[in-house]
Amino acid sequence: MQGLPQPPLRLRLLAWVPFVASAALVAVAIELAFRAPLLAAGLAGLAAVSLVPGFMARRRVRRLLLSGNVDAVLGAWRGALDSVPHRETMVPLIAATALAANGMIDRARFELGRAARGEAWEAALEHRLFVETMLDAFEGERLQAVAKADQLRELPLPIVGPFVRERVAVLRAAAGALARAFAHRPTAGDIRTLELAARRNPLVYWAMHYAAAVACVDRGEPETARRLLRGAPAWPAESAFHDFHAELIEQVDVRA
Repeated sequence: MQGLPQPPLRLRLLAWVPFVASAALVAVAIELAFRAPLLAAGLAGLAAVSLVPGFMARRRVRRLLLSGNVDAVLGAWRGALDSVPHRETMVPLIAATALAANGMIDRARFELGRAARGEAWEAALEHRLFVETMLDAFEGERLQAVAKADQLRELPLPIVGPFVRERVAVLRAAAGALARAFAHRPTAGDIRTLELAARRNPLVYWAMHYAAAVACVDRGEPETARRLLRGAPAWPAESAFHDFHAELIEQVDVRA
């Protein structure tokens, strides 16, 4: 990620505004806690109650994304996808991402094939490279996967807030780690990168965990691989993860 062009100073400063504002609110809350503790406790209670529905909704979404039921995921997204700009391009790309992240290689390739080419297609280069890196790795096209992950890493980071930029950077690094894992060429820190991406992005949780498990088996860490595979769904036969899981468990048992 070194040597990439930085966005203009004005945009970088604006991106930090939400963070500074939230820090200021925390400072005010701390001051209020010392001056009027009862009022602060009441406000904290109200804030907690207001956050509960959002927290529960996020938990439901996470459970759905980890379930391996990609059709349920796409069904839950259907309403939101209806209003996506450039739907002829973006809806198939989003569907391909969910399908690839669940090992549905053929269906993901089909969705990529029906995405409309044009301005939106070209603008979605990062999105396409990420999906194609996963698909190539799962199909055994290991050198292609590594090459696409390298191309993804070289793209300039988007001009967005610092937290979004950091999430993008983590996903890019994880794509490279995933490609290297399936090529049986993991490097130091790859397993940690894959687990970090899995925690932060539940959609790609199992894709990253299977890659990390492959790397662990190659490094002679079968029990770590077993932990990474714990709780995996019963994948349908059409998912590449169905065979990956059986093969990895067999290798883990032999090496353990």
